[in-house]
Amino acid sequence: MDEDSEREKRQVAAWRAAERKLSRCLREPTVGELLAQLAGAPYDMDQPADVYGDGVVDALERRVAELLGTEDAAFFPTGTMAQQVALRCWAGRTGNPVVALHPMSHPERWEGQALSTVSGLRVAHPTVEARQPSAAEVADLAEPFGTLMLELPLRDAGFLLPTWEELEALVDAAREREAVVHFDGARLWESTVHFGRPLTEIAGLADSVYVSFYKSLGGLSGAALAGPRDFVEETRVWRHRYGGQVFRQFPQALAALTGLERELPRLESYVAQARMVAGALGPAFAASGIPWFRINPELPHTHQFQVWLPYEADRLAQAGLRQAQETGRVLFRSWSRAGVPGLSLTEVEVTAPGLSWTPADVASAVSEFAARL
Repeated sequence: MDEDSEREKRQVAAWRAAERKLSRCLREPTVGELLAQLAGAPYDMDQPADVYGDGVVDALERRVAELLGTEDAAFFPTGTMAQQVALRCWAGRTGNPVVALHPMSHPERWEGQALSTVSGLRVAHPTVEARQPSAAEVADLAEPFGTLMLELPLRDAGFLLPTWEELEALVDAAREREAVVHFDGARLWESTVHFGRPLTEIAGLADSVYVSFYKSLGGLSGAALAGPRDFVEETRVWRHRYGGQVFRQFPQALAALTGLERELPRLESYVAQARMVAGALGPAFAASGIPWFRINPELPHTHQFQVWLPYEADRLAQAGLRQAQETGRVLFRSWSRAGVPGLSLTEVEVTAPGLSWTPADVASAVSEFAARL
């Protein structure tokens, strides 16, 4: 086992053992724990197991379409496959292989250049700034494009969302360019608080929407594409061609249905608590003698946000590990370099385990953390 793997093993062990944490890391659950959760899924377990997308998978697809207010939805084994298929289908329908998207979006950073290598598409960037693009930037894009893809929220920029008015303007700008609009809504579920609109109204702005089942809902894996019935039917054809016509997927479908029933109603409380935590971190950093810090955004748009500190990532990770081992409390988890020597960032997520935290708890945890730097 290499050094990085050994450190991760120690971190996960410390996180599992900790009594206080803001959220539970995806690496913490055991196989047994995940199987136990499936047993309590909101589905008749006496029904036959799914075969190539019927049964419980079909039930999940209908539930997603209902929640998003679309005509249909199709389950995909991965979000990467769902995105590739959606953008490929729209390119075929519009006759334009250019996708306008942000350079920090998931297809550009985390999909191995699949848009060009696998799907034969090209990209254009309305902006390179670490923020959502503006309607003016979309309107003034130098070359024609067939699809505007918006990642909502834009994770790598700090889980940032536009305002509702800005989102409407972005969609209108794309329509003026005779382009369709696709939402990368991996974390769309928790965006209702910031927008002040229900899921149906948000999804209704786009021609198609991708949502994830594990990022915020605690599912095992999997995603869905939602939109007009004829479009979704076409994506099912391409899903098969991309190798996504899986024989049985009931564990993923059951976990997703469980997340939609149990986690989705809680997301609003997670966002409110994340805003409390973010607001308490600043004074706590100042009181602990941290020379510089940044909370991005200052008022989180979702239940996740970034924290930037002026130390090397390894030093911060070690301080967090020691805090978890010695105090049983987890404040920060993994850190990465922020592109500038000596500056690092982490992502903070607040879910059910963090709902009991108070501003005093945050201040105390920051003091413990700073003492171990």
